Parts: sequence; C-alpha cells; structure tokens
Amino acid sequence: MLRAFVCVFLLATSVGIPPNVNALRKSLENRYRNAKTLKAAFFEQYSDRRGGIVAESGTVYFSRPGRMRWEYQSPTDKLFLVDGTNAWFYVPADHTASRAKMKESSDWRTPLALLAGKADLSELCQRLDLVDARAGGRETPLTPGDALLRCIPRDHSSANSAGGVTPPYVLLEADPQARLVRVIIQQPGDVETEFRFGNWEENIVIPEAKFHFAPPPGVAIVDEESLANEIH
Repeated sequence: MLRAFVCVFLLATSVGIPPNVNALRKSLENRYRNAKTLKAAFFEQYSDRRGGIVAESGTVYFSRPGRMRWEYQSPTDKLFLVDGTNAWFYVPADHTASRAKMKESSDWRTPLALLAGKADLSELCQRLDLVDARAGGRETPLTPGDALLRCIPRDHSSANSAGGVTPPYVLLEADPQARLVRVIIQQPGDVETEFRFGNWEENIVIPEAKFHFAPPPGVAIVDEESLANEIH
C-alpha cells in the first residue's frame, strides 16, 4: 500500500496551469478544509496485471485534524484507523493489530489527511491536469458534470521510509459541488487501487471514541517500526 496522494501546486499561475484547474483545486481545498467532520460510504477495488481483483466496501469517517476511520464491512470486517499520531490496521479474525507512526506508515490512505482538513493540495502534488475519462487506460465514463484530475505526486521519484513507492499518478473525480466521488491510484507494475465515495455527510456529530483504537482482550499488537528493525 502506498503513502503519497493528491493534486496541484504553489506556483500555478507561473507555470501556466489553466484557471479552471486552479479554481477546482481551490474548491476542493476549501470544501475539505472547512468541514470539521465527514462521513461517506466507500467501495474499494484493487487490481493487478495478473488479473487479480479484490473488492471491499464499508463506511469511512474523517475528523479534523488528520483523523480517519475506515470500517470495512464486506466481504469481511477490518479496521484502518488514524488517530492523529498512529495508523492502526486491525483484522478481528486474525486477533492481531498493527501499529505504525503516521510518518512511517506506508499505507496510501495517510495522505488523505486532505479530507480531514490537515493538508493542502499544494503540499502533496507538483502538478495537476484536467484529463478525459480514458486517462490511464481507463474506459469508465464520467458522470455528467464531473471533472477528472490527474495528480503527479510531489515526491514521485522517491521511496518512503517504510518501503512503499510513490505512485506515478493519482486520478481524482470531483462532482460539481467539489466532492470527491472517485480516486484511482496507479502504482508501478500496472497495479491499481480505485475508491468510490457516496452519501457524503458533513459536519455531523461523530463520537470521539471512533478515532481511538482500544485493542480487545487477547489481541496482539505488532509495531511496524520494531518489526522493520528486526528484519534489517
């Protein structure tokens, strides 16, 4: 899983990015910067060039600053949670939870801090373009009125500290209200992760306990940093 994510840049006018792209960037930033909490249904699909496909779905919650909770409900229960300091991944059937510091986590979702009001798009990407629905070889048509953006991550050529590789690009589909409805992360080796979001709710009451992980009795905690040190 990957670490990096999302669009645009500090010098938009100086490098000639069209005004409509810059306006859409600002609309996305403003929407997610101003929302204190968010909730949405999500569908996730992972595919590779060998024909392997994994599809999952559930509910995701975001809270400023920089907290998120992904509750997977189908086909099996899982939890991915960022509490602002640590990223947790818990599979009840395995009786094990992994923990990593935010800056060390290789999971691509940590940069979705954008949705939790913690990051600006300009901090995360060096370039943003408007593209058609066939970008990246995809044939899926856009919903009328939506825009498809291609982000080139700012640290495109680097590997992160946990061993993950920054994706070559990320596609973002936004609706006319500047809500993210689809995110496609294109990874090296023709590996692709796609997310679809729906039923967005903003500024709703979300219990504080949603963003804290308390391991159930009998669940082992694996520290990713310690494990990496043992391996090396």
